[in-house]
Amino acid sequence: MSRTPRLLAALVAATALSAPALSVANAADLSIPSGTYASDPTHTSLFWSVNHLGLSNYKARFNTVSAMVELNAEDVTQSTMTATIEMASVDTDYPFPENTDFNAELVSGDWLNASDHPQATFTSTEIVKTGDTTATISGDLSFRGVTLPIKLDAELVGAVEDHPFVDGAAFGIQAVGMIDRTEFGFGTFAPMIGTAVSIEINAEFIEQ
Repeated sequence: MSRTPRLLAALVAATALSAPALSVANAADLSIPSGTYASDPTHTSLFWSVNHLGLSNYKARFNTVSAMVELNAEDVTQSTMTATIEMASVDTDYPFPENTDFNAELVSGDWLNASDHPQATFTSTEIVKTGDTTATISGDLSFRGVTLPIKLDAELVGAVEDHPFVDGAAFGIQAVGMIDRTEFGFGTFAPMIGTAVSIEINAEFIEQ
C-alpha cells in the first residue's frame, strides 16, 4: 500500500467538535496508507445536545456507534465513510427517580422511535478540504425513517503509521454538525425542548 504525507481531517460518520487528543506538531505531515479503516468502539463516541427550557444545553450520548472509512490517502476528497448508530443505546446518565427510566422514554415512539427505526445511518456523499487538517463532510442521514442531507465540520486529531496496541495504521477525527429534529418527524415538547440538535463525534479508525 502506498504511503502519502497528506492525510486530512475530515471523515465521518456519524457526525461528528475540535480539540486534539494527540499532540502532533504537524498532523498533515504524517503518513498512513490508503485502505479500509474501522472505528475502534472503545475510542469512538457520539454526543448530542439540545436546549432545555432556555436554561441549559442538555447533553447525552449513544453508546453503540460503528463506522467504516475507505481512505484514499492520495486524495482524501475521494474517500468515503459510512456509520451506524443504534438508537436503543441512548444514554442520558440521568439520576432516575424510582420507577422512572429516562433512557426508555427517549427510545419510545414520541422521541427516537427505536422499535420502528432501530438504527440511524450516515453515508458520505462529498468531502471538501477546508484546510491542511480540516474538511467538510456532506452525507445522507437516515433517522426515524427520514433521509436528509447534513454536513459535518471535521478536523484531523492525529495519525500514526503503526498503532502502539494493535496491528496497522490509525487516525482520529473530531466532527460537529447540527440537525433540526422536526425535519425528522418529531417536535415533542417544542419549543420548551429545542428543535436544533448539536452532534459531536470523536472517533479513532484502525487499518483493517
